[in-house]
Amino acid sequence: MTEQPRLFPAEEIADAVRDGRPVVALESTLLSHGLPAGRNLEVARRLERTVREAGAVPATIAVLDGRPLIGLSPAELERVCAEDAGLDKLSLRDLGPAVGLGRSGATTVASTSALAAAAGIGVFGTGGLGGVHLPQARTGDHRARPRGPEALHAPEHAFRSGADSAPAQLSWDVSADLGVLAAVPTVVVCSGVKSVLDIAATLEVLETNSVPVLGYRTDDFPAFYLRSSGHPVPWRVEDAASAAAVVAAHRRTSSSGVLLANPVPEESEMDRSLHDRLLEEGLELLRSKDVHGSDVTPVLLEHFHTASGGVSLDANEALVVSNVRLAAEVAVELS
Repeated sequence: MTEQPRLFPAEEIADAVRDGRPVVALESTLLSHGLPAGRNLEVARRLERTVREAGAVPATIAVLDGRPLIGLSPAELERVCAEDAGLDKLSLRDLGPAVGLGRSGATTVASTSALAAAAGIGVFGTGGLGGVHLPQARTGDHRARPRGPEALHAPEHAFRSGADSAPAQLSWDVSADLGVLAAVPTVVVCSGVKSVLDIAATLEVLETNSVPVLGYRTDDFPAFYLRSSGHPVPWRVEDAASAAAVVAAHRRTSSSGVLLANPVPEESEMDRSLHDRLLEEGLELLRSKDVHGSDVTPVLLEHFHTASGGVSLDANEALVVSNVRLAAEVAVELS
């Protein structure tokens, strides 16, 4: 049996969980590694305010000085968002070292989900989910994988650029987010995965691990900045009550999580031609700098933010606020 980690919940969070009131977990990597200083604190406060306005309690999660904190004070939130914070990026595998060595770090989707579940919090709102990386994200092969249902059955070797470019399934370049979703009963509300990932393979991994994927008022799985990836979702829900009903029913038969995919608001969707150009440039940047593994997403995000003139930042903020609001509505229904 795995021993539960020692957690440090804020008093408000502990009281809400004990009383069965709705709580929504929020990650800290988005703040410390995904948004520029200044704006990150504004977004952090906006997210917590959005959760409260929907009738739930926000629980931003981070590890500070070796202590897993479930819910941050205003001063702790400012520390996480400080330009010189120097926080490590902590996935689930990094929690033990960070806690044992007394380090400070921001939690990813994987570690936030795990810590939230351990604290009795079953709903988590975030921006995007990690997934299976495409071979071209490591090798510079910029040939686009087919979009739509046909991509689900496309042979992976068709996207290899040479003997040194093993497909994602063979290289094991798969986000820990998927493994955690398979193991903990957390509802993750997000805007799908980024288009640089192998979305077909990501959906297949979720299916293999019995993680239901729900589309919120959509039949298409979203691709973060874009409302549609060209891949269908297996199930659709129209409101938070329906999503909560699915979650409650799923929890009676399985210990895995649920993915609720909420597209970026239509008015905030990035222009597809701009998105595709930035993605092509970003992939070339990865190839030229030999970037791979966990460094891929931060480098791509930074390129999108700087090269889009702020368009991607606006889209990022809009989608995460929308996701957090939906997460709070689901948490209220579940409670």
